[in-house]
Amino acid sequence: MRNKAKACREAIREIRGLDSGEFASIAHELRVAPADLETLVRRGAHAADELPKLLTALGIDEKALSRTEPLVLRDMARVCALCRQKSRCDRDLEAGTSPEHYADYCLNASTIDALERKTAWSRLPLEAPAGTATRWTRI
Repeated sequence: MRNKAKACREAIREIRGLDSGEFASIAHELRVAPADLETLVRRGAHAADELPKLLTALGIDEKALSRTEPLVLRDMARVCALCRQKSRCDRDLEAGTSPEHYADYCLNASTIDALERKTAWSRLPLEAPAGTATRWTRI
């Protein structure tokens, strides 16, 4: 625990050593607001540890998502790291109740729902429009 705290303090010290232009440039390169970057640094490397656990609880394959939607997954990690509902999320993950409750507080809920809809669409059987010759097959 001390090593994490020390690393966090060093990162904050390094960030504070940058002038505002350098800091803004880094934030721009990362495509985050400077205030969000400061918060992300302050919260440390484990600020989004709940996300993989939540994805697993919801039956979403994080590795597959990282291959198919890497930018979406990165944004989800940023949103998770900035979340203020960590205690509630951790309790639900521990109790196994995340699938029933995450939508009530998780800022990634709409993204997760969109991913689930996209996956559902990709599993639908193909059908030819009525009255057309078909090469389509029904699954």
